[in-house]
Amino acid sequence: MSEHPELAIDLEKIVRERAGNRVPGFVIRWLKRLIHEDFINEFLVRGHEGVEFCVKGIEYLGVTVTVEGLDRLPDDRQFTFVSNHPLGAIDGVALGGIIGTKYEGRVRYLVNDLLMNLKGLAPICVPINKFGAQARNLPNQVNEAFEGDNQVIMFPAGICSRLIDGQIRDLPWGKAFIQKSVQTQRDVVPIHFIAQNSPRFYRIAQWCKRLGIKFNLAMLLLPDEMYRSRGKHFIVRFGQPIPWQTFDRSRRPAEWAEWVKTRAYEL
Repeated sequence: MSEHPELAIDLEKIVRERAGNRVPGFVIRWLKRLIHEDFINEFLVRGHEGVEFCVKGIEYLGVTVTVEGLDRLPDDRQFTFVSNHPLGAIDGVALGGIIGTKYEGRVRYLVNDLLMNLKGLAPICVPINKFGAQARNLPNQVNEAFEGDNQVIMFPAGICSRLIDGQIRDLPWGKAFIQKSVQTQRDVVPIHFIAQNSPRFYRIAQWCKRLGIKFNLAMLLLPDEMYRSRGKHFIVRFGQPIPWQTFDRSRRPAEWAEWVKTRAYEL
């Protein structure tokens, strides 16, 4: 396979575009090592795109996944797939490969706009800034994703799981997936991705919370967590579709979102 150097990540360029010259050079060099820029770029320059990017990415990491329940889902319907977010990187890539393979590439992620810097992943991504925003404020491309014939994948917590009361759990799920699924009459498929990051990740996230640091410092560790997960095995469980008519006025959308979250964790 020919290489495509233009697809490589240039972390310094990304930082400079967002923060100008306020970040010292030694910090950028440290960040390059932290995210394993060379390791990531070795894969990116291979030129994989879309679902193939996800499938080959999991192979590159040597990760294996046991999938349960996906075979029960019909092939001729559009769903909203919602999952817990334990890892922050591998879980998203794995689900894109698994669901995208079953549905022959007809899949779209709703993701943080930073991921659009991964050119190979960008074709199946819809960039948004905040998962919990009101449905009426979501970008037009999000509406188009729900109204189209692609499967939609969301991590309603918006950020990856944290250590809460001694358990690795998501933060509250945003309600947008409930609202959009009802509007477009999509049944919702809950997913339980069974995995966790290193204890270091959760310690740093907890210290940031205690110290009142608003910047998501733990997010910087996610590429390193992905690197540390090489060769690991995970389990993904797909639940039965929840009919969109379930989400009636007996509960508020935010309450329905937490109800679906509980269903996911029960899988």
